[in-house]
Amino acid sequence: MNELGMTFLLLIFLLSLLAGGLWVAFSLLAVGMAGIFFFSSAPLGSVLATTSWGASNSWALAALPLFIWMGEILFRSKLAEDMFTGLSPWLTRLPGRLLHVNIFGCAIFAAVSGSSAATAATIGKMSIPELSRRNYPNKMVIGTLAGSATLGLLIPPSIILIVYGVATEQSIARLFIAGILPGLMLVSMFVGYVVIWSLLHREDIPKDRQRHSLGEKIKRSGRLIPIILLIAGVIGSIYSGIASPTDAAAVGVLLSLGLSRLSGTLNRQTFLDGLMGATKTSCMIAFILAGAAFLTVAMGFTGIPRMLAEWIGTLGLSPYALLGALTIFFIVLGCFLDGISVVVLTTSVIMPMVDQAGIDPLWFGIFIVLVVEMAQITPPVGFNLFVIQGQTGMNILRVAAAAVPFFLLIMVALVLIIIFPQIVTVLPNMMGS
Repeated sequence: MNELGMTFLLLIFLLSLLAGGLWVAFSLLAVGMAGIFFFSSAPLGSVLATTSWGASNSWALAALPLFIWMGEILFRSKLAEDMFTGLSPWLTRLPGRLLHVNIFGCAIFAAVSGSSAATAATIGKMSIPELSRRNYPNKMVIGTLAGSATLGLLIPPSIILIVYGVATEQSIARLFIAGILPGLMLVSMFVGYVVIWSLLHREDIPKDRQRHSLGEKIKRSGRLIPIILLIAGVIGSIYSGIASPTDAAAVGVLLSLGLSRLSGTLNRQTFLDGLMGATKTSCMIAFILAGAAFLTVAMGFTGIPRMLAEWIGTLGLSPYALLGALTIFFIVLGCFLDGISVVVLTTSVIMPMVDQAGIDPLWFGIFIVLVVEMAQITPPVGFNLFVIQGQTGMNILRVAAAAVPFFLLIMVALVLIIIFPQIVTVLPNMMGS
């Protein structure tokens, strides 16, 4: 059987396992085992043992559970309430007023959470009731939350960037730095859209009857200082070279425990809940990574990635055509799987094609994250849409319709980083190797 037939059979087998509800990690292991057993002469047991251990025994991977734990601690603190209190007085004169709290609140929480779903759940829990009570249009409340929550995947420290860095052996610190400018660009685009929409629909934005003196604004802003210091400490220590991502994550956990203690939300129960939540999520991701590492090695023994890369080369596709095809592929895949699963599932086959096309793997990491962001709010099956539906009880189609403008804005951002790759690469290049 030729390589194309092998690829087709293994792909059908994988899709069948996933459709049957088998865990992603088990599905990856099963396909890798089938590939080695039927299509190569490599020793199955030895390959499985060595690659699973190698994927788990990684110092870079240690940052993952620490950043997840940091997000879990802050998820159970008064962070969201403090952000609303600190941000809202400064936004009353900006067209769209408190709708921008969703955008800036998500951006800030994204910088300490690293999870899109956690960002949507945490900020939504606070902002949806408050903005609805003040008669802000539901469509924009839901849309800004759905779009901005995806920033949790991009703004460092991002869990999905850690996973991509481990899976492709890229520098996690450089990936974090590469995500900063695209993240700020998306925040600016979301704010610009809300401003333009509000100027065109002035009657839909409730009048602000509260007036805050400068002194009161500054006093309220004090609630933002601890979280801003936490972000600056974590990201600044990585950027300056003082600490590795793993060291910075450990410091972030200690600081977030301190913040939670100061806010009065740290007790035995919240500590244990956060620790167990982080353990469960970390084990799931580590298990998926081990399965993906085994599948990568198994595919190497079968020769499938090399064959696909050569086949892509014979098609004569330009890098832009390849990126267009991969965008559609990732969006479709992202409708059925979470972002981390998408990354680990595809890197073993996709990266040889990317290398063949001469695409920078560091830039490609940010490209994947942006596409997965789009998949998170792809109507009507994006994961973030279901999180928000669960909070609001609204029909999923109404939630999806509200997210469409932000889906399109992320698509524009994707086009911009393709046309101007410097948006992604300029900061990492300044940082150096």
